[in-house]
Amino acid sequence: MRSVPKKFWLTPLILFIVIVLLHIFSFRYDWVEEVYSAHFYPVISSLLRILTRYIPFSFGDVLYMLVCIWLLFAIIRFFFRKPTWKKLFISLRNLIVKCLWIYIIFLVFWALNYYRKGIGYTMDLVPDKYSTEDLKNVTAQLRNKLNINRRLMDSLQISYTDDKTTFDKAINLYDSAKKTYPYLTYDHPDVKKMIFGTIGNYCGYLGYYNPFTGEAQVNTKVPPFMIPFTTCHEIGHQIGFASESEASFAGYLVIRSGNSVVFKYSAYFDLFAYANSELWLRDSVAALQNKQLLDTSVRQDYHTYRQYSEAYKNPIEPLLTTLYGNYLKAHNQPEGIESYDEVVAWLVAYYKKYGKI
Repeated sequence: MRSVPKKFWLTPLILFIVIVLLHIFSFRYDWVEEVYSAHFYPVISSLLRILTRYIPFSFGDVLYMLVCIWLLFAIIRFFFRKPTWKKLFISLRNLIVKCLWIYIIFLVFWALNYYRKGIGYTMDLVPDKYSTEDLKNVTAQLRNKLNINRRLMDSLQISYTDDKTTFDKAINLYDSAKKTYPYLTYDHPDVKKMIFGTIGNYCGYLGYYNPFTGEAQVNTKVPPFMIPFTTCHEIGHQIGFASESEASFAGYLVIRSGNSVVFKYSAYFDLFAYANSELWLRDSVAALQNKQLLDTSVRQDYHTYRQYSEAYKNPIEPLLTTLYGNYLKAHNQPEGIESYDEVVAWLVAYYKKYGKI
């Protein structure tokens, strides 16, 4: 194989240097917060949502599907053409260039948000280590809120709405909440239901944010009481809170400041599960008592959730969970998949500062 010209590797080298510079920038959390997250990202994400919000289906799902099909055909075509070492070398270089470009776009369009100071900096909250007594107090408050809202739903005969109405309600909640929390402003809303929701169930995904299209994707093939809070969580990602715990906390703040019983029940259902699971590790007797004090309808919903989880158990899901956990660790979330549980620390910090949940 002839030697390749020096310029052959020039493009990959330049792209690699750009990635290094972006990561150097990310080490300065104050720069990320005050330059990227406060000014640059809102413009990029808004432009993406303006481009995709009127597409009536999940463009992000379709985009990922097309990429998978293209990769499959590219691999088949490559090997059917009986590749030479030269062709293999050129293909490898071209693949590296494509991957580097994708990663740069990923960083610029979204992933630098992993390195911002975040919602704690904005609200002057510090999610420090908390005592078991603090955890018991917060979990008890969540349990009471959970029961109260479930009883309201039963007494007022409030039922779950269709997906679009749920999405619109979440958008309205964010619109109302920005008066109290201006950093939760959500312009040019774009929430879509996942096309491949059943596949998402097998993979363990309730939703995701697509950084390449700006869409918030929600899996609507799950029990209905999970959808409202998931929607607010994904919108939390859209407005720039990359951390899983901060996206959940943003969703909680929005729902808490609103007047939707269904959304409050959905939020407290999820948050109580996180808090009581943490309490179980510290004081299993107290955690068991919390479960016994749940309203009958709430216990039925937890039974429904367990049935849902069991129905979609498969050997692939734990692998995907591990991979996603490693992805989170690589992007400034050292707890990995346990980062979701860290929303409890935010709740405790909020409770200690304001005396309520």
